[in-house]
Amino acid sequence: MRILLAEDERSLSRAVVALLEKNNYSADAVYDGQEALEYLEAGNYDALILDLMMPKMDGLTVLRTLREQGNPIPVLILTAKSEVDDKVLGLDTGANDYLTKPFSTQELMARIRAMTRSQTGGQVTSRLTFGNITLDQATFELSSPAGSFRLANKEFQMMEMLMRNPRQIIPTERFLERIWGYDSEVELSVVWVYISYLRKKLSALRSNIQIKVTRNAGYSLEGPV
Repeated sequence: MRILLAEDERSLSRAVVALLEKNNYSADAVYDGQEALEYLEAGNYDALILDLMMPKMDGLTVLRTLREQGNPIPVLILTAKSEVDDKVLGLDTGANDYLTKPFSTQELMARIRAMTRSQTGGQVTSRLTFGNITLDQATFELSSPAGSFRLANKEFQMMEMLMRNPRQIIPTERFLERIWGYDSEVELSVVWVYISYLRKKLSALRSNIQIKVTRNAGYSLEGPV
């Protein structure tokens, strides 16, 4: 899952991005409201954490613009203010939830989980299974009857994409956009490196599925019919 953080306090922004990545989310950070809208127009985000007090364009204006455009992205607003009116205004403008600074990291992660879960009708799918391989989205564990591995952040995100879309070709550029960010300077070859890591783990797990490369197209997860 990819999250955009719009927060102009850079030390807080760095801390939140680090926390998200530690919990196996991908995250991009922007520091003003105008930049937030520009990033969101490029798409590829599953949720937005939005500070209300930002330069160039305040968070409420960003939120109002998104909802007027029909963008349904889940939004968690952050505010240093504790007044009820600010929270009510944010929710009435279209936010899914709010959090008042300072906040605990545990509460932030819990609210993100609840907010994104509500977008799928409250259904929680902790495990993805294809063939004899299971990916636990809570523990980041890739397992089979032969054993298990705890995947690193980007390995997990890549395997999750493959297992959510079995037998579908995912272009290399799509992996880069979703996991490294559309403005990343990472080379395309890094995707092959992580595919190689995953293939070795699948082999060690004696999996009956495999990651197939389709030349000039991308990668797909293939398995028993």
